[in-house]
Amino acid sequence: MGKGGSLSDNVIKNIILSYTYVCIWIFLSFTVIVYNKYILDKKLYNWPFPISLTMIHMSFCATLAFLLIKVFKFVEPVSMSRELYLSSVVPIGALYSLSLWLSNSAYIYLSVSFIQMLKALMPVAVYSIGVLFKKETFKTDTMVNMISISFGVAIAAYGEARFDSWGVMLQLGAVAFEATRLVMIQILLTSKGITLNPITSLYYVAPCCLVFLLVPWIFVEYPVLKDTSSFDFDFVIFGTNSFCAFALNLAVFLLVGKTSALTMNVAGVVKDWLLIAFSWSVIKDTVTPINLFGYGVAFLGVAYYNHAKLQALKAKEAEKKVGQADEEGERLIEERQGEGSVK
Repeated sequence: MGKGGSLSDNVIKNIILSYTYVCIWIFLSFTVIVYNKYILDKKLYNWPFPISLTMIHMSFCATLAFLLIKVFKFVEPVSMSRELYLSSVVPIGALYSLSLWLSNSAYIYLSVSFIQMLKALMPVAVYSIGVLFKKETFKTDTMVNMISISFGVAIAAYGEARFDSWGVMLQLGAVAFEATRLVMIQILLTSKGITLNPITSLYYVAPCCLVFLLVPWIFVEYPVLKDTSSFDFDFVIFGTNSFCAFALNLAVFLLVGKTSALTMNVAGVVKDWLLIAFSWSVIKDTVTPINLFGYGVAFLGVAYYNHAKLQALKAKEAEKKVGQADEEGERLIEERQGEGSVK
């Protein structure tokens, strides 16, 4: 009885911990998105400099990652040669910097709710680019599902009250660059047996992002900032904003490490609906019935895609276990035959 009771206690403890990690991730992801919108929106804090904001984030994250890895030894660094860094990390850093720049820029032109709806296109972009680079197998049923997601997002865009073509182009560009980055991680790092957690990823990628962002910053934002003599750098606002961005990376580390990537995808859906509700109720963004209907169609497509990926993962794991069992059986037979021949 005591043994069964302790087992139940462990199960309950694991469930509580999993939900705690999910809630922390949702809270931090929610906070970073709303905080970025607050800083960049001309009607709120009115600091429309997305490149500068991204560079502040990268500087802060790179510094803390360095301290956690080199000073406090919280995370072990990954052994990496200069050739590997230049050929693998630098391209990923370039894509990441473009993705962050464009996604932060979109907050100036679009509502939080509409941006979340456009982000539903991420599986479409990842799958399409994966097929292009031969990391995904083309399947008609999957492509039909991708078309249904795109159709849902198109309906949501049609119903958007504050539709801005430039903002939509920026967000779609951000989705395309982020999807390419995820596929490139598979091609350039994972296939070579290199796994970077969010901390080591920031340690290697953040400085690289800073260098790439410095070039457009000098020509696009620096001249404007130089002439804005009235602006005083608010260490509280930008410090807490950067800390939230870094804490979000830690939360991803905990969530994926203690649960699974699929759990994060499901939690992401919950976060998106919460953001849409917050955007409508607190920020007072207009969310139309057509918006919600279109996003609902896209949401069903994304949910089906995640379900299909989970089933494929389970089938792969089951096949792997069967293969291991067969190998173990063959090994035992060989050992017994060897013992027989000795006798």
